[in-house]
Amino acid sequence: MFFQDVRMASGPGLPDSLVLEIFLHLPHKAVLSAGFTCRQWFAVSRDEFLWKELFYNYYCIPRSVPRHPAAVSWYREFKRLYDCIPCVEVQTLKEHHDQVLHLAFSHRGHRFSSCSKDCTVKLWDTERSDGTISLVHSSSMRQFNWGYTQFSQFNADDTLLLVSGVYLGPHHSSSGEIAVISLENYTLLSRVRNKPYDVFGCWLNETHLISGNLHWIGNMTSCSVLWLNKAFQDIESENVNVVKRLFKIQNINASTIRTVMVAHCRRHDSPDLLLDYEAQSQAQAQAQRTQQHQPLFFDLGNTDSEEEEDEHDEDEEDEERGEKRVSAHLPACNPSGIQHVIHGHHSIATRDRELETKVARLMGSRRTKAPDPNLVSPTAPGEGEDKTYLLFTTGSLTYSPHQIGIKRIMPDQMTTCGPVLGEERNTDEFFDSLDHVIDIHGHIIGMGLSPDHRYLYVNSRAWPAGCVISDPMSPPPIAEEIDLHVIDLKSLREERRSLRAHRAFTPNDECFFIFLDVSRDFVASGAEDKHGYIWDRHYNICLARLKHDDVVNSVAFSPADQELLLSASDDSTIKVWRSPRMVRLAEALQRPPRARKLLSSLFGHRSANLNGKP
Repeated sequence: MFFQDVRMASGPGLPDSLVLEIFLHLPHKAVLSAGFTCRQWFAVSRDEFLWKELFYNYYCIPRSVPRHPAAVSWYREFKRLYDCIPCVEVQTLKEHHDQVLHLAFSHRGHRFSSCSKDCTVKLWDTERSDGTISLVHSSSMRQFNWGYTQFSQFNADDTLLLVSGVYLGPHHSSSGEIAVISLENYTLLSRVRNKPYDVFGCWLNETHLISGNLHWIGNMTSCSVLWLNKAFQDIESENVNVVKRLFKIQNINASTIRTVMVAHCRRHDSPDLLLDYEAQSQAQAQAQRTQQHQPLFFDLGNTDSEEEEDEHDEDEEDEERGEKRVSAHLPACNPSGIQHVIHGHHSIATRDRELETKVARLMGSRRTKAPDPNLVSPTAPGEGEDKTYLLFTTGSLTYSPHQIGIKRIMPDQMTTCGPVLGEERNTDEFFDSLDHVIDIHGHIIGMGLSPDHRYLYVNSRAWPAGCVISDPMSPPPIAEEIDLHVIDLKSLREERRSLRAHRAFTPNDECFFIFLDVSRDFVASGAEDKHGYIWDRHYNICLARLKHDDVVNSVAFSPADQELLLSASDDSTIKVWRSPRMVRLAEALQRPPRARKLLSSLFGHRSANLNGKP
């Protein structure tokens, strides 16, 4: 009504330039309302220059950041960020009875799994006709002496579910197990030992998974062994190996390998999103020169037995000595718990640790297989070959995970066929070297891959700038702010500045994993401040905060619809979030047919009026 009064008082009509100048000083909702006053104002309210200004001002984005390469207009881009973010809570699932730790979608998006401190893994259906999510199956793992379930992952064809858990046992135990469940009849197909438990485990392909083992060589030095396991035994298993050693890696300064994941980096990839703005411009220019009519970027649309014996002996030794093994979920290793240094002053203990580390480095350098620089190297677009990387957290200065380790998995390593202990090696090549290491300079508390496996997103809590670590058992204090780093697995470098908004408060020795997830356009993460967060990947801006009553441990986007997001919390709930656009569509479908017909006729009448028809 206000705009109609202004229109009537303005006489014959204001020039478009003046209307535009007025609209530039209005909020976007007022601009949209004014657009329904008359045809002239509607045309001005869709002006590209107007929405470009509204876009940069409303979202506080630096002018140096270009528009998303797949966006067709500033108006639609504003609407995408405003209307297509899954920030409306539509359902709360309360079937878990303790902290919910992890969520994972199937590749089709029709199911998802949840893990919890109540020691169950639950499967949920997302394809009900009424749009709600319902529980399909629940399995308790207590019969296998598990303390709780902590992680799950669907295999590539969504027929098997990997479930990772933590054994019940002595407080200082770090052992876990991986179970494989058939999704056809929910039967248990196999169980695999996993140590330490925060290796988690992951699928390499549809039928093989990766697990970990840990052997302590000294008080501060250990060896991590990564195993390839066949997910189930069949008739041929009598003649074919079901396990094979992939890598054997030395750890120093009480660090261990944790959080393994597999990235399939394609040579001729068409990335969901190029995060390097300069690379975006170059790619667009190249596309224009070659006159390629196919879209360069995605369409946004409508928006061994000996080993087992060694491991058993080590577990008994751990329990007898009461040593604290480092893990992301348990208190850190205490110097007083190490028998070799329990006597004497702290300075003597520090010198002993330094001596062990020096000896370990010296022995390791002589007994480690030399790295092949050609296995992992930055590649230019269209060059090189398809590569499969094993990614994991590790360290070299202290027990807290502060580095990303990368090992390339070769084609002949992707099956358990061949020698159980892997390829033959010289006696001097006892350990495998890391192909590439990226130092994060902080405590890593989460990792996630983009859907195209081009980018690795890393949650970390930074160390103070310029800090020096003199004692590996006393890492630097960590920041309360969580930094979300972005690493390009094609160039093997960090892209742009890290994202920041979420917070954590636990100290080093109580720090735990916070799972993040990445969709085509967005990245989301949990936090200890009782909220989940969503950022836009292209613009590096925080778009939404998702409220819970306790720590948010995990978030997960539906791979079929990024406007559907789940969040899991210590408050024992899973919350379901949808975008405002999807909520409106669902409400419209739920109206009686007569009401929908009346609404459509009203909107049709309004559209006719805008076109100047009676």
